[in-house]
Amino acid sequence: MEVPATVTHNTRLTIGELALRTGVAVRTIRYYCDEGLLAAERTSTGHRTFGPDAVDRLNLLRRLRALGIGLTAIADVLAGTRALAEVIAAEREAVAGELAALRRREALLTAVTAGEVGFGVNLVAAVADPAAAHDVLVGFWRHQLAPLPAPVLHDFIDMNLPGPPVDADPELLLTYAELVAAVRDPRLDAAMFDIVRHSAVPGVHDEKGLLLSVAQACLSAAPLVAIGEQPRPGAELDHYVAAHATARAERDTPEFRERLALGAADQRVRRYWHLTTALTGERVTSGAAHLWLFDALTVSVTQSAG
Repeated sequence: MEVPATVTHNTRLTIGELALRTGVAVRTIRYYCDEGLLAAERTSTGHRTFGPDAVDRLNLLRRLRALGIGLTAIADVLAGTRALAEVIAAEREAVAGELAALRRREALLTAVTAGEVGFGVNLVAAVADPAAAHDVLVGFWRHQLAPLPAPVLHDFIDMNLPGPPVDADPELLLTYAELVAAVRDPRLDAAMFDIVRHSAVPGVHDEKGLLLSVAQACLSAAPLVAIGEQPRPGAELDHYVAAHATARAERDTPEFRERLALGAADQRVRRYWHLTTALTGERVTSGAAHLWLFDALTVSVTQSAG
């Protein structure tokens, strides 16, 4: 056990005196010394002594520890390599991240109990890791749109894939969980592939060109979707049909439109884009525009038949 030494030079403090002046326990002061946070000299008998600046230094150290600041960051402040304001700001940001994670965890647990618990656990657990859940969505679309150049694919993903909900809202988390679960369903994978390409009409010889042209057609239809225009024939639909006709080396004729319109848009596809819109808000997705064109084609064929 270290016994406070008798110090003859009145500018230096014993470890006991330093403890009394700062309210920090002797054993804690020893620990800080051992960690290099507090400078001490040894007397001839081996006892620690401290300069008068040790009081301010130890008080700052104690206050920063009370705020939860780590010893590494405190050492940087004491050494002058980082500003105190910088360290405080970094700690505040870290705490905000921890609180967000806790709120998200609470929301996940709330979402689980919102319905049938067993089903909820399986559904919500899939989005417990936000980055992994987002990767599932990205992987789905990389497969769907594989022929597209990387920059175009990246733009599509940025525009159309919702990120994990920022707000810890149980309802949004459930929606996101359902979306992630949907893309794991092989039936959606097949249905999405078919509707994008109108696979019921064979003969596509330029899949990359088709996908790029369909993307342009969707962009042209997006403003109509945004204002709530009902699906109808027009220049936007003509662009869409022309993309499919060109990719098959055919012409846009009533007969071609009839073949192109065979089959209804799969409800899984519609549900996928409905969930996406619920997460992205007012922004018009490529999927919403594509379904508008698909429905406009049905209207066009119905009108021609009538």
